[in-house]
Amino acid sequence: MKKTPLLNVALSRLIASLGHGDKVVIGDAGLPVPPGVELIDLALTQGIPDFVTTLKVVLSEMQVESHVLAQEILEKRPSALATLDALEVEGALGRRELLSHERFKALTQQARAIVRTGECQPYCNIVLVAGVTF
Repeated sequence: MKKTPLLNVALSRLIASLGHGDKVVIGDAGLPVPPGVELIDLALTQGIPDFVTTLKVVLSEMQVESHVLAQEILEKRPSALATLDALEVEGALGRRELLSHERFKALTQQARAIVRTGECQPYCNIVLVAGVTF
């Protein structure tokens, strides 16, 4: 039995397979999934699981070098933004890049996978860029 909090087989497999620079998206319930990009659908109903909980569990196993957000998140200021800012200060998310939401959605085409949550707050989406532990 695993010692870390992440129990989802598909998500654990994905993280174990990442190389330096690979991208993983954690998205809200409405983020479109480009054709050809793997979808790990965790959404059960509105808000379950939420974006922040999913992100924190992923970070328990994934080394992150940088992250990308849609700049619109700074305008809408969903409650998740405070957690994102705190995680960035802690160094858990590496450096931040902001793109327009349209450019963010285009970037998701390069993702190894998109993890869909039940989050229904606007712009609660993040691209995590894998780092290395050495």
